[in-house]
Amino acid sequence: METWLENNNRYLAASLAWLRLRLERLALQDSAEPPSSEAPPAIVDEPAARQRRFAKWVQKTQDVKEPVKLLTAGTPPTIEELLEEATTKREAAAQTDPPPALQLLANNFGLSPFERDTLLLCASLEFDPGFALLCGLAQQNPAQSYPTFSLALSIFDEPRWDVTSSQRPLRYARLIGVNQPGPTPLTSAALRADERIVNYIKGLNALDDSLATIFQPVANDEALSLAPSQQAAVAEIIHRLAVSSPDSITPFQLIGTDNGSRLAVARTVCEATGRRLLRVGADALPVNLAEIETLARLWQRETVLLPIALYIDADNLSDASGDALTAIKKFLSRPMGLIFVAVHETPLTFSNEPTFAVQVKKPTPIEQCEAWRDELESIAPDSHMPQILAGQFSLNLGEIRSVAASVDANHEQTVDQQLWQTCRDLTRVSLDSLAQRLEPKATWDDLVLPDEPMGLMRQIASQIRDRHKVYDEWGFARTMNRGFGISALFSGESGTGKTMAAEVIANDLQLNLYRIDLSAVVSKYIGETEKNLRRLFDAAERGGAILFFDEADALFGKRSEVKDSHDRYANIEINYLLQRMEAFSGLAILATNMKSALDTAFARRLRFVVNLPYPGIKERKLIWQRALPVETPTKDLDFERLARLSLSGGNIQSIALNAAFMAASNGQTVTMPILMSAARAELRKLDRGFSEGELRLIGAPPRV
Repeated sequence: METWLENNNRYLAASLAWLRLRLERLALQDSAEPPSSEAPPAIVDEPAARQRRFAKWVQKTQDVKEPVKLLTAGTPPTIEELLEEATTKREAAAQTDPPPALQLLANNFGLSPFERDTLLLCASLEFDPGFALLCGLAQQNPAQSYPTFSLALSIFDEPRWDVTSSQRPLRYARLIGVNQPGPTPLTSAALRADERIVNYIKGLNALDDSLATIFQPVANDEALSLAPSQQAAVAEIIHRLAVSSPDSITPFQLIGTDNGSRLAVARTVCEATGRRLLRVGADALPVNLAEIETLARLWQRETVLLPIALYIDADNLSDASGDALTAIKKFLSRPMGLIFVAVHETPLTFSNEPTFAVQVKKPTPIEQCEAWRDELESIAPDSHMPQILAGQFSLNLGEIRSVAASVDANHEQTVDQQLWQTCRDLTRVSLDSLAQRLEPKATWDDLVLPDEPMGLMRQIASQIRDRHKVYDEWGFARTMNRGFGISALFSGESGTGKTMAAEVIANDLQLNLYRIDLSAVVSKYIGETEKNLRRLFDAAERGGAILFFDEADALFGKRSEVKDSHDRYANIEINYLLQRMEAFSGLAILATNMKSALDTAFARRLRFVVNLPYPGIKERKLIWQRALPVETPTKDLDFERLARLSLSGGNIQSIALNAAFMAASNGQTVTMPILMSAARAELRKLDRGFSEGELRLIGAPPRV
């Protein structure tokens, strides 16, 4: 690298010396004309005086020593002789491998020799401010101390008028800038080389600052790896790149729900092809068409100067406004080098050219299990957690590596507990904004149900726990296209224990339980409900969370006959929900006290339907016995009599809590009269008719 920099500096010095002579020759030619009163001091027309003045310029402004020595010995060389010698030295300095930066730039952008030298003229003022004086002298106007197209057309051989075209590389790729105020002719406008290009010519090749504020580099990870199922996507992209010309590469759309896997595929492709990957969100791109045009040209320029690729997070691209969507499509509608567009489900259309879409899925459960084994080999080689974690959580290889690295051998929790807790916490941030997280406290002992619904509840928990074995080890996954998750309906009157049953299952499985807040999911805006549901299900699948749809009939209601646009979009929401429920790989629990209000299509997709009956006297007695914690002071409670009150479990819990507060405020223990008083208030709240005599009889002390 140091050798190349030395060669590049040598070529640049020779080129600047050659350029200086070109300007001086034009200045000397123009100096023979009679000077005007506004012109700088004239160079007199005598040959000897002209040569003396020229020698002073050369000694003052030129770094090449040999021509200066010639001036001091005998007959001074002519300007043409000096220029011929400078041209020879410049050509000799260009014979390096790799070529100097200016030559590389000209080759890569397809610049003609005239355009290349025009760019050198524009950049010369950055390398030596003395060129400003020469530009003014050459143009016979000291105020015009800057390069112009007119000056370039005057001093270089084989001039081409198309150098001024906005479609030629100098202007199109923003290699130079044109300052053309008011009515200034284009040929007289000031030219300036772009700072990025000046640095490149000097040998400094770094990303343009204007792009570095928008495009962020993707951090390098030495441990980057992909599952075998994902390597196929990488091979497909690399093959496509190999058979495509640089001008015909269309964006590669990476389709999938896991951003980590899609990014890993893009990074692997870049490593294999020697590119550096940059990243940007679709919402960070400018909306204004003029700004997006400038950004596109600057990016195209960077792909010529640097081996780079771009990764665009476009999951929310459909959320953008019409103008934003138009601007983004404009950005991607031309050859832009290697670009990855990460989309969730549907490929996007950017131009009339066909796009290349690649499905990128998470590692399969078996691949995840192998990854867990590899990561835990040094931590817990005999652990049974790989199968359990792979069966319950759906993580990419990067997340698995991160979770394993977080294990602390000195922590008070065991390794298994730390792994499970960290995996479970992965989805909390994304799910907390869409659902209410419940803290499961109820256990199987707290649930009072007949044998049949209780058996179904235990089956649900068992299937969640053993699904990795059945689907992957026993081969059922090969014969099934969908339905890997479990959906269950808990049906029963209010207060019969639907929420508690969900808590019991979540507590038994040690999983997060989220009650869906319909106000955060359902939107009046078309398409928003589906997007919210998509984010909800995706986050739940990733971390194995249990989704609890309380009052499910509000969201899973029957589809109606289409009479207007509202009916049509409402049916679309239900159709999407049906499909997403079927594709969901976790546990979704629907709770309703209006089973008949659910769409019949959901019944086929439900693996379990658990009817929670209204508790009988036997069940109510158990509920009363468990409603008051053992720490609560009680006296002379008759649970047989209390069970005669026809109340649901939820009502009993409410009465027990209110009675405890009544006793605490009076400094008493919980007694039958206090419980009856609380029961009386609960029945009034429910608008339930009751007999005072019956209540007094229930609350009376038992006969001896």
